[in-house]
Amino acid sequence: MFRNLPQTTKISFPNGKDELINFEIIIRPDEVYYRSGKFEFTFQVSPTYPHEAPKVQYKTKVYHPNVELEGNVYLNILHEDWKPVLNINTVIYGLKYLFTHPNQEDPLNHEAAAVLRDNHGLASKIRMYLCS
Repeated sequence: MFRNLPQTTKISFPNGKDELINFEIIIRPDEVYYRSGKFEFTFQVSPTYPHEAPKVQYKTKVYHPNVELEGNVYLNILHEDWKPVLNINTVIYGLKYLFTHPNQEDPLNHEAAAVLRDNHGLASKIRMYLCS
């Protein structure tokens, strides 16, 4: 299930490795806006997987255009673009990609998108606060 993951990713199984449907991922981006941060996600894999995308939730508070303050994440492959040929690795790489290329054009958090788009100085200060 987990092959060739980025070195910046760690997986844990809070309920033991026998329960592969609930697990946690930690991503530590090594570039751009969120460098040096530690971002945690929970994954819940449905019994109908791979026909249904896993449910992914941020555990870490993050000021990001594609994340609501409640932790909901918008990644197109978790919603309208999910296909059964995709897998957990694809989702993890997609989440990592959001840290290097936040999508300001289709945000969940419009305020964060505006700050990132219009005020790079403030965006850098926010990133430093979140990643410290």
